[in-house]
Amino acid sequence: MTRCFAFLAALVLLAMAGPARAVEVQRVVSPGGIEAWLVEDHTNPILSLDLAFRGGAALDPAGKEGLANMVSGLIDEGAGPLDSQAFQGRLQELSIRLSFNASLDTFGGTLQTLSETRDEAFRLLRLALTEPRFDAEPVTRIRSQILAGLAQEAEDPRSIARRTLSKVLFPDHPYGRPVSGTQLSVPRITVEDLRTFVKERFARDTLVIGVVGDITAQELARLLDETFLALPATAASAAVPSAAVAGDGAVVVVEKDVPQSVVAFGHEGIRRDDPDYYAAYVVNYILGGGGFASRLYKEVREKRGLAYSVYSYLNPLDHAALVVGGVATQNGRVAQSLEIIRREWGRMGETGPSAQELDDAKTYLTGSFPLRFSSSGRIAGMLVGMQLENLGIDYLDRRNAFIEAVTLDQARRVARRLYDPDRLAVVVVGHPTGVTPTAPAPDLDS
Repeated sequence: MTRCFAFLAALVLLAMAGPARAVEVQRVVSPGGIEAWLVEDHTNPILSLDLAFRGGAALDPAGKEGLANMVSGLIDEGAGPLDSQAFQGRLQELSIRLSFNASLDTFGGTLQTLSETRDEAFRLLRLALTEPRFDAEPVTRIRSQILAGLAQEAEDPRSIARRTLSKVLFPDHPYGRPVSGTQLSVPRITVEDLRTFVKERFARDTLVIGVVGDITAQELARLLDETFLALPATAASAAVPSAAVAGDGAVVVVEKDVPQSVVAFGHEGIRRDDPDYYAAYVVNYILGGGGFASRLYKEVREKRGLAYSVYSYLNPLDHAALVVGGVATQNGRVAQSLEIIRREWGRMGETGPSAQELDDAKTYLTGSFPLRFSSSGRIAGMLVGMQLENLGIDYLDRRNAFIEAVTLDQARRVARRLYDPDRLAVVVVGHPTGVTPTAPAPDLDS
């Protein structure tokens, strides 16, 4: 059965990868009022579902950071009448893939199943969401796994840089706390905390669903009611405050005995619902998001060989927005690398892209968009993202037009608005030479 599932998954990937394939999105509303967005594809007997509840790790109680993440690791470790071994055994027996994850703003889940086992797959999903057991053995085991992962992250320069930059940019906001929690907070999480999270956070009014594959709208409507009507109608009242991005111009050095320093940098970005978002997206592709084609790569890697990779990207959160990036290089080359990155950051802010750069970026970003439809699971995730960001059910048809509409004047105006090297907060993990810290490293366990 497992080989069959893998073979069918490969067929789906090949079938849906072609750029000429149209993706028709249907809005399905069950008799009980559960909504999902559906892309039917009866080419192969396989189904992918992606779901998200609004409200993620940023809602974890102070002192119990990592709660949402711990729940994500436990709700498929036994539910309803099935203990952990029985639940996981049933998934494996039927080649059902079920997993959950937590981010700052959402709690998500994914399900993949063959058509012949989809009723059982949806039943197991319902049990995980509504009747998780949180038995002693899996709670102890998953907690130990999380703590072991945190111990590894505490020694990993990239993880240290990422977490430190978050703390520098959001010193007094939940966005500055790690999704996975800390060595101090995870042991404090109780079984009652886990049960309260499920009771208060999993509800129909915060739920969005995307489905792709071998199922009709009528068949999906039935399964939506059987699976999700058991959830409470509304989630407990909770809100994450808007975040002011801090750290303007700060340089933080975390001393660590490694031959190569890891650098993370960033400052305030642009919201996803901002009218200038698509222009900013194109401009960032030109600066640091375009891989081998980006300015940062050409200047840092190609011309000078200072680093293997250097990048930047937009990170719009629900209650703040960032533009961030990173580079890793030898300790003796950090200062020069940062000098070039700041120079290119400022040059983009001052003059923006050239007409040729803009045309090339738009050509790539529109031409490569169909490559995102590479599997049913990726498309289901896109359907959920479209709902979370209120992009509209016809977004897949309209997206490239937003990119094409970006003008040179708009791109240059947005570049001036977005990129300011004087505001760039920088975190270096290693023993960099020629880099003077201007702020102390924050305590990552506080």
